[in-house]
Amino acid sequence: MADGCKVAERVRTYRERLQMTVETLAVKSGVNAGVIASVEAGEVYPALGVLVKLSRALGQRLGTFMDDQYRPDPVIVRAGVREGGQTAHKAGASDGFSYFPLGRGKTDRHMEPFYIEIAADAKAQLSSHEGEEFIVVVSGEVELEYGGERQVLKPGDSAYYNSVVQHVVKAANGQPAKIYAVVFMPF
Repeated sequence: MADGCKVAERVRTYRERLQMTVETLAVKSGVNAGVIASVEAGEVYPALGVLVKLSRALGQRLGTFMDDQYRPDPVIVRAGVREGGQTAHKAGASDGFSYFPLGRGKTDRHMEPFYIEIAADAKAQLSSHEGEEFIVVVSGEVELEYGGERQVLKPGDSAYYNSVVQHVVKAANGQPAKIYAVVFMPF
């Protein structure tokens, strides 16, 4: 089963366990009901911000929707064999973000680490959710819009911020970028 199908199945399963309709989940999460229906149908792999909102509304940690199996500590992910590469997109079309989860299998984790590839033309959207984020630019340049202010980060630069403030991260200057990101959400 592809990862997108696993996410779809898990979102639907947790929603149904709570006896929520798609519309109720939409209200509780702040995510459009059409987007939720597309996620549950496996047509869309949700962007990180959407998955964060859905996990919170369903009372689950983010990793619940990404984990396949338990791995003992330390969880090591070699650069050449990263699993994932999920793009937040409708099947066949890409919005330009590929997420590689780096904490899969660590069932007791409190943060979600990712390696993210951002296409030059990625369609980033403003996000806001409870918690904190930390990003480090690996290559390219990244534009961080945070609370209405814009910063351009270069390789080696990092940003640590409260994610409740509206923010967007995207590639800058028409070039692709790669980052490491860690998302913390209190549970």
